[in-house]
Amino acid sequence: MIKDAGGTASFIQADVSMTAQVEAMVAKTVDTYGRLDCAFNNAGIEGRFATTAECTEENFDRILAINLKGVWLCMKYEIPQLLKQGGGSIVNTASAAGLVGLPGSPAYNASKHGVVGLTRTTALEYAAKNIRVNCVCPGAIRTPMLERALDSVAGAEQWFIAGEPIGRLGKPEEIAEGVVWLLSDAASFVTGHPMAIDGGWVAR
Repeated sequence: MIKDAGGTASFIQADVSMTAQVEAMVAKTVDTYGRLDCAFNNAGIEGRFATTAECTEENFDRILAINLKGVWLCMKYEIPQLLKQGGGSIVNTASAAGLVGLPGSPAYNASKHGVVGLTRTTALEYAAKNIRVNCVCPGAIRTPMLERALDSVAGAEQWFIAGEPIGRLGKPEEIAEGVVWLLSDAASFVTGHPMAIDGGWVAR
């Protein structure tokens, strides 16, 4: 789609839970484009839904490896390049579930709370180095991840919609608008911010 619109894009396959693959992804990006101005660390999984006592160790470890460690690894290798260039901007994907509790999903909830805390800490560490770090906290967005949840539990869609004061599910494009703004110079005085884009869910 980017190429069809006249832009330039490339794809680098990587498992963000694997150090060597993340390091290679960042290096390939710099080799291809000569620099790294901004990064959107968006990889994530929902894992299996279960209560805290029923969640398996394998499920817990896998979710945190991708959703939290993956964000940390990406920033670990993005930040040195941004420092070389004199600054840049990073946006991580957390979740509205990183701001409030989410019964039945302890690992996912913990991972997204972790992303919010990691974002704030990293923002403070590099604010004086002209590197801004923020995160978006989406509510119920109609994505393949959410569709799997809707298909697995009867009445789930109505439950999610009922939890959104705005009265509907969100669209991926609505998250993208927030990400683009946070990455841009228009948000030059914003760092360490967990931006809820959730139809009012966490405002209840």
